[in-house]
Amino acid sequence: MTQDLKRTPLYFLHVQAGARLTDFAGWHMPLSYGSQLDEHRAVRAKVGMFDVSHMRVIDVQGSQAKPFLQRLLANDVARLRTVGRAQYSCMLNRRGGVLDDLLVYFFASDEWRLVVNAANAQDDLEWMRSVAADENFDVALTMREELAIIAVQGPQAPRVLWQARPAWKAAAGELKRFTATFVDEVVMVARTGYTGEDGYEIILPASLAAALWNDLAQAGVAPCGLAARDTLRLEAGLNLHGQDMDDSVLPSQAGLSWTVNLDDPARRFIGREALEQAGEQALAFVGLRLLDRGVMRSGAAVQTASGRGVVTSGTLSPTLGVSIAMARVPRAVSVGDAVQVEVRGKWMPAEVVQMPFVRSGTAAGSDNPAT
Repeated sequence: MTQDLKRTPLYFLHVQAGARLTDFAGWHMPLSYGSQLDEHRAVRAKVGMFDVSHMRVIDVQGSQAKPFLQRLLANDVARLRTVGRAQYSCMLNRRGGVLDDLLVYFFASDEWRLVVNAANAQDDLEWMRSVAADENFDVALTMREELAIIAVQGPQAPRVLWQARPAWKAAAGELKRFTATFVDEVVMVARTGYTGEDGYEIILPASLAAALWNDLAQAGVAPCGLAARDTLRLEAGLNLHGQDMDDSVLPSQAGLSWTVNLDDPARRFIGREALEQAGEQALAFVGLRLLDRGVMRSGAAVQTASGRGVVTSGTLSPTLGVSIAMARVPRAVSVGDAVQVEVRGKWMPAEVVQMPFVRSGTAAGSDNPAT
């Protein structure tokens, strides 16, 4: 592992805990602390915490912040009318490709916050600055590198977070999903996450991160690494930029048409013209469930009655006990169809299924907890 990788404020705690570290987007990040399966199951059944400080916070301020974001993002921030509301959106290039997917938080007409992916952060900031400069938007864009982010996820997340930080409960205890608030001047608590479970993402100064991490551990929260985060997000049907989509993929080709708001014809967001010209695409994004023993992986070929496709993300689901995947396939393919997936040089049967695969610890379409 190279020595020039970046370190989060919690790096030394991960080392002390014996975490297996990996290079992720140029950062030293914990892959797991022992058993990936145990970490995954802790989040589904109880509660786990993730260091996601490699993701970057970009604050957008100024008198034209709102129109700037309406131009920049495919979703429409005008729909955020309540202070603290969050929205998931794609940021597109002029060809309609997904430069990044991100969360945007509304705090005032001239005060917004974005959380972007680590691998794209610098390019994102440069793109935003170029749009602001070229189109004369009066905005200030600040990457808040002094901040850390800890995600606390799982059905017991509210209980343990207020146990670790009881003083925050008065401000954040009644937060609804996709809402955020500042519990003091420097700590933001958001009821968001990337696991398909209830939980919070806490954005706070790096100087406060280790104490919160340790207090959460004392409250019984299991530290979890990137490996569990990946299987959790895949079970939840959540995309990973750079794998399920990139700047050459249109939102509709990644199952993200719902994040594109075309309601206002006057809102000419970047990429809109390309999307309108593209019309209905030949490719669709679907979930797959393997019907044989094996594991579908990214890049695996998919054979359908309508032609070939490709797996974008695949894994062995710890919750369901079978291999699941997300795939880009011909648009004619639909839920219930039988397909074949190439696994280690062998064609294996699979079926097209509805996503998410797991919702709040339960197999989608089932009334019983998934085990």
